[in-house]
Amino acid sequence: MPRPKKCRRICDFPQTPSFVPEGMPEKGETVVLSLEEYEAIRLIDREGFSQEQCGDFMQVARTTVQQIYASARKKLADVLVEGLPLRIEGGDYHLCNGGNPACGCAGCIRRKIGQQYEKSKGEHVMRVAVTYENGEIFQHFGHTEQFKIYDIEDGRIASSEIVDTNGSGHGALAGVLSALKVDALICGGIGGGARMALAEAGIQLYGGVRGSADAAAEAFASGKLAFDPDARCDHHDHHGEGHDCGSHGCGNHSCG
Repeated sequence: MPRPKKCRRICDFPQTPSFVPEGMPEKGETVVLSLEEYEAIRLIDREGFSQEQCGDFMQVARTTVQQIYASARKKLADVLVEGLPLRIEGGDYHLCNGGNPACGCAGCIRRKIGQQYEKSKGEHVMRVAVTYENGEIFQHFGHTEQFKIYDIEDGRIASSEIVDTNGSGHGALAGVLSALKVDALICGGIGGGARMALAEAGIQLYGGVRGSADAAAEAFASGKLAFDPDARCDHHDHHGEGHDCGSHGCGNHSCG
């Protein structure tokens, strides 16, 4: 019987989960870098960790780190030399819970904040997040700078608070909402990859909603919210050709 894979600890999802070579025609298949391969590159090449330190952080043996790191470097070499698109997703991983006092990355800080939110969330409270800007529902999920968080109990809003995303990009926002213990998201446009990341996190999606954030939350609480289950992000003109806002999902992983 094969030995089961051990989940590798990572700090956070990448801010930019996909890359496409500029001016190069599409050729070959997209190179997929797993989340644990991305983490090994981040820790060793950017943060200056030794392979032993990287193994301690990711909670795997040094030999496993060597294999992950070698695979990641080979994939990056193929991307650079062959001019191939790169996507970062999937793998066998679990997110750091913020319990390591030596870890001060943005992802762990968000999860520590999320732990504080969890303590304040009652057993029968539903927590709803709304993409937020100046009282209105911000229409581009992947670029929202704030969420307004509502706790709903017995069909009414019990409390609300505005939370900054601290510059988190498309792929990391689902992690922010998960850390905040959010059950549902109300937004305007949203891309396919972000939808997948939310579904993976168990967060219900109510897209295509416009107008007042407070009014939407009240309508949701009363069961009268009108939304579009097929809503998509439609601001492609703000990006390069072929860009799909929110399409950078965090991938499917098997560690729960």
